Amino acid sequence: MSENNNVNNTVGQETDIAESIRVRREKLKELIDAGKNPYEETVYDRTDNAADIVGDYRNYEGKDVSLAGRIMSRRIMGKASFCHIADFSGSIQIYLKADELGDIYEEFKHFDIGDIVGIKGAVFTTHKGEISVRTTAIKLLSKSLLPLPEKYHGLKDPDLRYRQRYVDLIANPEVKNSFVIRSKIIKAIRDFLDGEGYIEVETPILNTVAGGADARPFVTYHNTLDMQMYLRIAPELYLKKLIVGGFERVYELGRLFRNEGMSIRHNPEFTTVELYAAYCDYNDMMTAAERMMEYTALKVLGTTEFEYQGTPISFKAPWKKMTMTEAVKELAGIDCQNLSVKDIIKAAAKQGVEISKDASHGTAVYKVFDELVESKLIQPTFITEYPVEISPLAKKKKSDGSMTERFEIFVYGRELGNAYSELNDPIDQKQRFAEQAKKKEKGDLEAQSGDEDFVTALEYGMPPTGGMGIGIDRLAMFLTDSVSIRDVLLFPTMKPIR
Repeated sequence: MSENNNVNNTVGQETDIAESIRVRREKLKELIDAGKNPYEETVYDRTDNAADIVGDYRNYEGKDVSLAGRIMSRRIMGKASFCHIADFSGSIQIYLKADELGDIYEEFKHFDIGDIVGIKGAVFTTHKGEISVRTTAIKLLSKSLLPLPEKYHGLKDPDLRYRQRYVDLIANPEVKNSFVIRSKIIKAIRDFLDGEGYIEVETPILNTVAGGADARPFVTYHNTLDMQMYLRIAPELYLKKLIVGGFERVYELGRLFRNEGMSIRHNPEFTTVELYAAYCDYNDMMTAAERMMEYTALKVLGTTEFEYQGTPISFKAPWKKMTMTEAVKELAGIDCQNLSVKDIIKAAAKQGVEISKDASHGTAVYKVFDELVESKLIQPTFITEYPVEISPLAKKKKSDGSMTERFEIFVYGRELGNAYSELNDPIDQKQRFAEQAKKKEKGDLEAQSGDEDFVTALEYGMPPTGGMGIGIDRLAMFLTDSVSIRDVLLFPTMKPIR
């Protein structure tokens, strides 16, 4: 097709849409003038839904029902008409006959696709075998002034789908399933943790200190207090303060905000669950992660085996465990444990990874892991023993003070969770905050801010504690086979169209 034809088709479509909008507004005016304003209705008594009727026809045949939904298609054939209405559960065909409805039938002929209606009638099967409702009454409950996307093309533009999710959900009803699954994931996680004796709590979203994770915060301002504040990047420090206060098992499921890059795996605001348990360590958190993911997959999918983007994934325990240095040696061929920083930098350079000459041994190891190893971890894997330089809140290993009792979970080359034996030494914690402050002074925008009140809390004494965070959005991506994080966020962050 030529460029001119494309332009002509676009202009023609815009003209058709404009005409459709004009006609719909005229119909609304006529209804209002006739004393039938569709927006005045407040309630409609529904007795059933589409899916129940279609799924249990034997018990519904001949039964009178009352339904409400959006008109998705219609065929007006003189004295009789068919249309499909959709509610949240699904869609069903309704049949209307002129000699049975009288004036109501003539009114129906002026309804449009997209209008929301309430109908009453008896369930039957057409001669073609389609379960339908023989309509005895129909009422317009809301007039659609904008036409829906054309039936056979639908709303396909991803950018427009994310911006106008309400239209996406109407035009592509299968999209709803991803968000139903997301809701089930959240419920399953809550049920699991509640059953394990954890208490759900809420902590501030507006923080005076941007702490709890290495990330660049969103900055805001409180006028009354005349002070700068931050949208939280993690609830960790507050939750551990509760452990100090005597709550032995707590969790919070909610939104976090990080002023960083955007991609198919990153959105500026996202959902996590963070949990903390007194008298536990990171080994206990590994067990909890395996059990919670197994439980969630079984509750949501009915199985621990599923496919993600064509790759079989198994959430069945036990999961593979490797230290970071073991993973780098096995999957990148660099034996960091027996190499100096200088030699690691040289070995990494041969594989196209540039590392700063002033990097420490730990940061060099992590850089190699991040660039060469992470993407190769397909099945659920615990990577353990992270360098202390990049783990300011984790307890050091007794056998090696350069490493911490920390792990991250990787699935399909992506981080799904992060956990550690929590640092409860206030002196060590204060020193690590000071090191973070030096990084911030040198221009590291993701370095953590020191939290003096948290250090004070530790000085009162925090029991040995294990903590973990799991990314809900990424988990939802896996269990819904979604390629982009935007597919599991109802309203992802989008730059306004100017």
